[in-house]
Amino acid sequence: MKMPPADPTPAEPPAIDAIDRRILAELQENGRITNVDLASRTGLSPPPCLRRVRRLEEAGFIRGYHADIDPLRLGWQIIFFAIVGLDSQKEAVLAEFETLVGGWPEVRECHMIRGGGDFLLRLVARDAAHENQLTERLIGLERVSRVQTLQTIRTSRSLTGVPL
Repeated sequence: MKMPPADPTPAEPPAIDAIDRRILAELQENGRITNVDLASRTGLSPPPCLRRVRRLEEAGFIRGYHADIDPLRLGWQIIFFAIVGLDSQKEAVLAEFETLVGGWPEVRECHMIRGGGDFLLRLVARDAAHENQLTERLIGLERVSRVQTLQTIRTSRSLTGVPL
């Protein structure tokens, strides 16, 4: 029997209820919380709580868990942003740039943007000389037409996740 062609539009993500949102909020606040504590905070017993967490992970609501490392303690003195303009907005050029800077360990975020440039990068550097080297490296890339850097002086708010 021949199968019908696959629907090209992605499936709707599964609906989540208030308990799922509470689970997400608790995990976003503390990814190391035990399942027993999470269950207690959400009004569930541990087995159904764990099933919900696994369902949320499988559905892509939870992309992973990580530790929030202090960059200063490891010698990363400078956080800066770079707005990068390319000489072409063809998909192949954009993808090539993303792949290239995606291999730089100092590039912590890479966002394609609208208005004022093509990409916004968040980078870390050990010192001003390292920042200058990274900036020169960006400027020297073949398809890069312009780079504007913005050094962070102070970060008063840095939240992960989203409001739940």
